[in-house]
Amino acid sequence: MIVLVTAGGREGREATEPNSEGRLRPKSPEVWISETYITAIRAAGGTPIIVAPNEQNIEQLLSACDAVVITGGHFDIHPSHYGAQQVGRIDNVDSGRTDTELAIARACIEKDIPVLGVCGGMQALAVAAGGTLIQDISTDLPNTSEHEQPTNPATPWHEVIFSKGKLYDLFGPKIDVNSTHHQSVEDPGTFIITGLAPDGVIEAIEQPNLRFCVGVQWHPELLFQPIYEALIQSC
Repeated sequence: MIVLVTAGGREGREATEPNSEGRLRPKSPEVWISETYITAIRAAGGTPIIVAPNEQNIEQLLSACDAVVITGGHFDIHPSHYGAQQVGRIDNVDSGRTDTELAIARACIEKDIPVLGVCGGMQALAVAAGGTLIQDISTDLPNTSEHEQPTNPATPWHEVIFSKGKLYDLFGPKIDVNSTHHQSVEDPGTFIITGLAPDGVIEAIEQPNLRFCVGVQWHPELLFQPIYEALIQSC
């Protein structure tokens, strides 16, 4: 199974000292993705194909793929994408990545291509489906618990309680997850909410009428959870 995986862009690292051969190299932009996604997809039986920001041939790429993973990263979706003004904390904005991921998300929903949105990828799915985001949890929801865990995200931080859907079928009524986000879904658009943190923050959304169209706010690839296997099996 061929799985399209989104990647982010960032400025290159400045070389301030010569390398081991005594040569300096100028800063160059980079395209990056955490290897944990690649490992999880391969372990589930998929072959990952990485798509960089500002991709123009999305339809062609999707026609060659069986499934999609929209990844999370160190960036925020600017509120202009869901018709709002910036009123809270907004971290790094990667417009090329956001445009690409929203286009991919909309195509997956329209064409029933199995898709998993992880962390920021879940937020992209919601926005693509007409939803909105909470720009900063600690500002907009001051009575909630900490969602940017200070501990290693390869360890759980809080529970998610499932009410229905594919994740309920996979995990049962609750599961322990990690948490590395300061934004979250406010309105899921055409998605239904299937998982909540104990403090009420939305942690999972699904399109029940599609083969596999699921967003999770945590990073299951760091916890060896079988969500990637479920994505591959849906193909």
